[in-house]
Amino acid sequence: MHALPTRTLGTNGSQSLTVSTLGLGCMGMSWSYGPPKDRGEMIALLRAAVERGVTFFDTAEAYGPLANEALVGEALEPFRGEVVIATKFGWAPSTADTNRWTALNSKPAHIREVVDGMLTRLCVDASACTSRNAARTRRIGAR
Repeated sequence: MHALPTRTLGTNGSQSLTVSTLGLGCMGMSWSYGPPKDRGEMIALLRAAVERGVTFFDTAEAYGPLANEALVGEALEPFRGEVVIATKFGWAPSTADTNRWTALNSKPAHIREVVDGMLTRLCVDASACTSRNAARTRRIGAR
């Protein structure tokens, strides 16, 4: 495996994360930029990125929806402990079209449910980097 320069995210000692300065955003592999790409090719691409020193990968439950986390989890499972997967939550299926996640949901009960599914899809016991991914519902400074 090649080594890339690294950087530390966070300043809280043992809770900080050290990752490659070059990360890989995975959204377009299964959603957004045209039809989903070939799963086998995307798994090979993700594994090749690790072999080239990439240790930071970004996904979200809404990408696919759910398909991108499952793809990333399967591809990176052999590299547990060597990579960091950042994932996001906060969206929910639209009542009009469950294939499009346009509803917002950051209620605590939903977050617990989301994290359980996320851990399963990513093939991990714990997430090192999880954040809320939702559009602003009002302008900054608005009252």
